[in-house]
Amino acid sequence: MATTNDKEFKSRLETLSISQQRQVAALFVQRVFAFSNDVRIKAALDMAMRADISDAELAVVSQAANTARVESYAQCGRDSDWNTQAGLFVAKAAVSCVRPDVDGQNLAWDAAMQVRVARTCEAASGDVTDHKEAEAQYAILDDFLSK
Repeated sequence: MATTNDKEFKSRLETLSISQQRQVAALFVQRVFAFSNDVRIKAALDMAMRADISDAELAVVSQAANTARVESYAQCGRDSDWNTQAGLFVAKAAVSCVRPDVDGQNLAWDAAMQVRVARTCEAASGDVTDHKEAEAQYAILDDFLSK
């Protein structure tokens, strides 16, 4: 069954295990990784794709991704451009992928929303005129669930 709206999308994400949520969230973030290109973000995405990530590995990569997020925020000063803002939201999305304290939270949904904001920043910069990130995320989830 194809996902057609955010209500279904969020509900289907909630049915995933934390490991699966990390994996699908990383797939969402990979679509906008070019806005960041930070090796710590890349490492976080690579680790999130691993079903067997240990708590210790998760703690290390989460801390590194959060440091990248803080540094991205610092770069978004008053005179920042939209592409720099997009990088901040990519970092926030990556942090969602590897956040160790997920007690009942839908980290895949959090990452998806940050990715959409990153894509909105890209659109505001004038680099793209139309992109349907939500539909792309639905397709990613549908593909992930069909495997």
